[in-house]
Amino acid sequence: MNLPKEYTEKMKRLFGEKEYQQYLDSFSEGKQAGLRINTLKWTKQEFLNKNIFDTQEVKWCQEGVYSQGEARPAKHPYYYAGLYYIQEPSAMAPAAVLPVDKGDYVLDICAAPGGKSTHLGAKLEQTGVLVANDISPGRTKALLKNIELFGITNSIVMSETPEKLSKSFPCYFDKILIDAPCSGEGMFRKEPDMIKSWNQKLIDFCIQQQRNILEHSATMLKNGGMLLYSTCTFSPEENEGMIQQFLEKHSEFFIVPLDHLLGFDRGRPEWLENAKEELKHCGRLFPHKIKGEGHFLALLQKRGEKRYDILEQEREDIDKRICFFHDFEKEILQKNWKKTEGIYKIYGDDLCYLPKGVPLLKGLRVLRSGLLLGTFKKNRFEPSQAFAMALTKKDVKNVINFSLEEQNVVRYLKGETIEIPQQKEGWHLVCVDGYPLGWGKVQKGRLKNKYAVSWKWE
Repeated sequence: MNLPKEYTEKMKRLFGEKEYQQYLDSFSEGKQAGLRINTLKWTKQEFLNKNIFDTQEVKWCQEGVYSQGEARPAKHPYYYAGLYYIQEPSAMAPAAVLPVDKGDYVLDICAAPGGKSTHLGAKLEQTGVLVANDISPGRTKALLKNIELFGITNSIVMSETPEKLSKSFPCYFDKILIDAPCSGEGMFRKEPDMIKSWNQKLIDFCIQQQRNILEHSATMLKNGGMLLYSTCTFSPEENEGMIQQFLEKHSEFFIVPLDHLLGFDRGRPEWLENAKEELKHCGRLFPHKIKGEGHFLALLQKRGEKRYDILEQEREDIDKRICFFHDFEKEILQKNWKKTEGIYKIYGDDLCYLPKGVPLLKGLRVLRSGLLLGTFKKNRFEPSQAFAMALTKKDVKNVINFSLEEQNVVRYLKGETIEIPQQKEGWHLVCVDGYPLGWGKVQKGRLKNKYAVSWKWE
């Protein structure tokens, strides 16, 4: 690795000669690959029983495994069924550590491309509200796809600044995750190109962004709520230093000690001048000590009695076209298909199912409000890809279930028309081993493929 001289001198000073050499040696070990099981669709034991990949468990994430060997998880039908997320093992830590309970209102404020949001969504088990936000509109497209692939029904996907969010969601969230933009020092082994952009100006720029995000997040958190701040850098200015400055300004917050039995190193207050000893209760993951890349975590809690400020909420839309959806529902779906308590909202010709408890979103850049059920066309309703991924085969009356070994699975994922004799005419949920992939419509013994064009197997 061609590391900048300024960086190597800094790391020698922080680590000391012996640990610095251990850090350098870790670059020869190669990056670690991982998968996180989608517990909305199956259990970890069901995943292990399939024995489809050579795996080893990730210590700090119950749902996480290392993926080893020559397997290609992104080229497996189970990936297209949303059964797992491909994620670097250390990046699983923030959402694993944040204690999310069913019914919580949760914000992932720097969410793209969606690894942590999908993890939080799985922990909510389709209850409460998940707001997944990223300031970059381009990056939120990948975020939206991953949330839809996972079958999450209670999410709002947005692209807004922390300032605008804080005005719309004051004291609203029970839990907030900040995977802050940072100088990325912990990812140099995994993504060597990041080395080229590293300099002190980048660190200073990131510090400004981190401070801004923390300030606005503090106003959005309920009393008693918890905030998880994380970065993938070693820089103490962006980590322990950022937390110390925040606590000095916000006495209503305190650090919740992390469980170091999970494999975390302690925080390093000694890397700063006049740092408080309580910063050792933060957590660090070092690539020379664990199987993964570098990460920093700080879990904070907000003091005070819980307040329940009631914000004006979104209301259900009344539109005569809803009858077309109810006709589809009666013909195709089983009773009790809904996973989330919510309301129907119509945006143009799109029908969404929005989780209850969402405040008015007027004036905000929203990519998706709740679950996109489908689109109204002339005198009919056509279901969406996202809707298919949010269902189970038990939710639908007509199911075409291919086994993993059948060639028709890949043919379907490539968007091909498939001969399917002796099947009932009309809409069917297409599955692999019982797990939904998308929709198809049977006409005259042929399956007209309704798999999303932008999702197709290449």
